[in-house]
Amino acid sequence: MAHNALLDIFRVKDLRDRIFFTFGALVVFRLGATIPIPGININALKLYFMSQQGAGGIGITEYIDFFVGGAFTNFSIFMLGIMPYISMSIIMQLLLIVFPKLKKLSEEDGGRKKIQKYTRYGTIVVCLIQSYVVTVYADQIPDAITMAKLPYTLLAMLTVTTGTMFLMWIGEQISQRGVGNGISLLIFAGIVARIPGAFVTLFRKVRSQELNPVFVIIVLAMFVVVIALVIYEQQGQRKIPVHYAKRVVGRKMYGAQSTYIPFKINPSGVIPVIFASSILTFPIQIASSLGPEVRWLANFSYWLRPSGMPYIIIYSLLIIFFAYFYTQVTLNPIEIARQIRENGGSIPGVRAEKMEKHLSTILNRIILPGALFLTFIAIIPTIVQRLFNFPLEVAMLMGGTSLLIMVGVDLDTMSQIEGHLRMHHHDGLVKKGKIRSRNL
Repeated sequence: MAHNALLDIFRVKDLRDRIFFTFGALVVFRLGATIPIPGININALKLYFMSQQGAGGIGITEYIDFFVGGAFTNFSIFMLGIMPYISMSIIMQLLLIVFPKLKKLSEEDGGRKKIQKYTRYGTIVVCLIQSYVVTVYADQIPDAITMAKLPYTLLAMLTVTTGTMFLMWIGEQISQRGVGNGISLLIFAGIVARIPGAFVTLFRKVRSQELNPVFVIIVLAMFVVVIALVIYEQQGQRKIPVHYAKRVVGRKMYGAQSTYIPFKINPSGVIPVIFASSILTFPIQIASSLGPEVRWLANFSYWLRPSGMPYIIIYSLLIIFFAYFYTQVTLNPIEIARQIRENGGSIPGVRAEKMEKHLSTILNRIILPGALFLTFIAIIPTIVQRLFNFPLEVAMLMGGTSLLIMVGVDLDTMSQIEGHLRMHHHDGLVKKGKIRSRNL
């Protein structure tokens, strides 16, 4: 029964310690999200952002703030969250593909550690650029800065960059000593932290008759359906049968066997959405911060605002592009076919020389619907907000990157907990079968 599985979690000492460590690390993250950087007037910030909400504008500030659990509008030490590290990690993965020497380095002994070191250095550079933009943004808020501009700029850049690097370290510690993927859990915690406030806002809108209760019920029902579709899509896969003939390896004879290659419906996962968001967020953040001083930048930031049609179109095209690009690189049909042939394998009904073409055709058929589904999920917040006039924070919870991350991290964490339980001879979290993991 479910309650027995929950009790088993706390009976296993190793698992119990890991859960408590993870919970403690997430508490530190949430506390840090409320500590402002030095030289900031909290009251001035509150007044400014309240006036912005009253104007009903949906800008890049609200978009970024949602994924860091309110840390951005608090101008906290964790205001950039872990996103600079994620962006740099994705950029590094693409660099490995573009530059063969870098790819070769990663495959050498100790090469992975060198790549991780380069990623950390790159994260510092990204943080310094974004933190400087943040100081320019703060300078535009009346009475927000309580000290001289130059000392504030240097101190803010140092504090915010250190905060992101500390979060990166916390994420690594969770992965090693806790449960789940630490980096993903930090983003998950930031999103989940907004849920109570979002539903309080929704309740107030309904009570003040700004929202029709029938529309609310329809949207909530749609939300449940979308979650079910996301779970189905995350776990769905196409199995390519592979048959291996009898072969001799050393002194051992291996018998014939049949297996399969699992191709997920969405092989690239949430990476296309995150990368498309990062590419669009970075220039918009710079343009909106420098806009008051440069007129064309102000026009550009308004034209490419997250709630505008140009943003939605470019965002959608980028998601589809990166879904194809990332999948083709990580699941190289030529490499897969070569490994099958080297191990004496074959795909039933497919000639050896046409194996690459067969795998490429299957991948192309899988990627398009997966990419379109990702795009649909990503633009749901804007559709809901526009059609039903829902509060932005509620609409953001019902789709986009937030929903994909919440479902993916939840499945992955449950899978790891179940793995620990089975390792200690317990039944796991489900009565039959097992939870299939999915890494972000």
